[in-house]
Amino acid sequence: MAGRVSQGDIEELKERADIVEIVGGYVSLKAASSGSFKGLCPFHDEKSPSFNVRANPAFYHCFGCGVGGDIYKFIQEIESVSFADAVQRLADKVGYQLKFEEGSDEGSTRSRLLALNKFAADYYQGQLQSAEGQAAQDFLLSRGFELASFSTFGIGYAPKGWQNLIEAATAAGYQMQELVSAGLAMESDKGGYDRFRGRVLWPIRDANSQVLGFGARKLYEDDQGPKYLNTPETPVYHKSSVLYGLDLARKAIVKSRQIVVVEGYTDVMACHLAGVETAVATCGTAFGEEHIRIINRLLGQTSDPAEVIFTFDPDAAGEKAALRVYGDSSKFNALTFVASGPDGLDPADLRQKMGDGAISKMLGSKKPLFEFVIRHRISQFSLGDLDSRVAAARAAAPVVAEITDPALKSGYVKALADWVSLDSSEVEQMVRAGVTRQVQQRVEPMRQTGIPTPEVITPQARMERQILEVLVQAPGAFSPEQLRRMLASGFSVSQHHRILEVANMNSMHLAEDGFANLLATHVLPEDLEVIRSLALANLPVANEAALTKYAVGVVRTAMLNTLAREKVDLMAALRRIDSTASPEQLAQVQQELMALESERRELMK
Repeated sequence: MAGRVSQGDIEELKERADIVEIVGGYVSLKAASSGSFKGLCPFHDEKSPSFNVRANPAFYHCFGCGVGGDIYKFIQEIESVSFADAVQRLADKVGYQLKFEEGSDEGSTRSRLLALNKFAADYYQGQLQSAEGQAAQDFLLSRGFELASFSTFGIGYAPKGWQNLIEAATAAGYQMQELVSAGLAMESDKGGYDRFRGRVLWPIRDANSQVLGFGARKLYEDDQGPKYLNTPETPVYHKSSVLYGLDLARKAIVKSRQIVVVEGYTDVMACHLAGVETAVATCGTAFGEEHIRIINRLLGQTSDPAEVIFTFDPDAAGEKAALRVYGDSSKFNALTFVASGPDGLDPADLRQKMGDGAISKMLGSKKPLFEFVIRHRISQFSLGDLDSRVAAARAAAPVVAEITDPALKSGYVKALADWVSLDSSEVEQMVRAGVTRQVQQRVEPMRQTGIPTPEVITPQARMERQILEVLVQAPGAFSPEQLRRMLASGFSVSQHHRILEVANMNSMHLAEDGFANLLATHVLPEDLEVIRSLALANLPVANEAALTKYAVGVVRTAMLNTLAREKVDLMAALRRIDSTASPEQLAQVQQELMALESERRELMK
């Protein structure tokens, strides 16, 4: 069992880690305002970025779905791991050596499994150079891959023996149960056996080049197993959220804003070696929503167009795969295309038979996914008579109806009319009918359940939130005395007032960098999300100088509001003083009123 990480290490690691850099490894972030960055939320589908990250205070928050927290919370959510594993994973990224209590220096389960996978990858690579590994080399060479490429992709070979890896790993200090947990070995009455035997292997890495699992292809005729065998689901490997080749393609994808999705490991190799360095592949599973989220995080949201190209085979299976992707096409933050090789050749076969240039030529002839799907639907009809052409148009019209870009939709209306030899006005009417049905389907649940009335935000509440945004992001702009007076005057929104109370109790720390984190540890649980949203709110500033100027203005507004409330209280006190009161009481109130007016004039300068 792993020991518990010391609390001091948890806090120090959190201080050392740059949340913007860490989150930026998963999400494409753009500077939004002074110290704030924005991108597409990795936790829900969106077209406009509402996910905010701020380095100081170190928070993230999505104004779209409401998620938020610190760097540990982000890693827990994005990697679906426990808090302990999130700490270990962050330490690995930062290069920080954790200390464990209870006399143990052993890392977390995740860390051990990742280290074991790395050991296995190195072991398999070494075996590729053995006499037995020549069979794997011969296979790769026969597919047109050069020896120099083997190390680039970390290709290895699993020997035929039943316990080769088990013996090597246990000799290196790993336990049998760890080998089973990592998907590298299978349990049996005789002590277990290697999962991969007599196969060529590709290590499957994440974007940070950590080995998560393996894909293996059989080489021998007497192998009764499947042609391809992948690592099963493990604590570190989840096939629905992994893209093979992402470690090599990530930088090129971000730079070119293009990603090419192929079907196999050798297809990824062929594309990269042919100069298409944006190629990735799914790992033994259909392309799904988690893959879309990964792609959207890489492509980000800018005015520059992005494209996703799928290399489906031009057969029934390929068309079926394209139709599945078409159903999720609106979720991509990019234009989607389909490219098919001549004679149904996949990228690996295409490169081997026609050379590197053939892959670029294939991608250059890509067709928009919408066109691919529309033509597929039309192909189901003979088009030899009017009834058939009308039926084809009606089958394809819903596809056109789902296109959101007006110019693109208009173009496809005309194209569809040409393809089925009908008047464009008739096709346009069919498309409009499809749009109407879609709207009705979206509105019907609202009619049944009702929509809650939005909360009315008063100008006073809006001003209070603006004050709190500056208090959280630039606390040094306020003095303890100003906070005390603001609290005495009160805020109209109870939640705002509670946060102000906590800030006032900790006013001696206003000048410290971690003031927002201090607030987060002292507010009520129901107020924590508000603190996060305040910390990540985009202020109308571009740099630190502008932030200072803006904060001064907000503090001035806050104090003018406080003075106005104090004046109202004093005027009420003045009215309560009767004629029998001492002249000193009357003079004191009047003097305080004059002081308030003097302070107000000073603020107005």
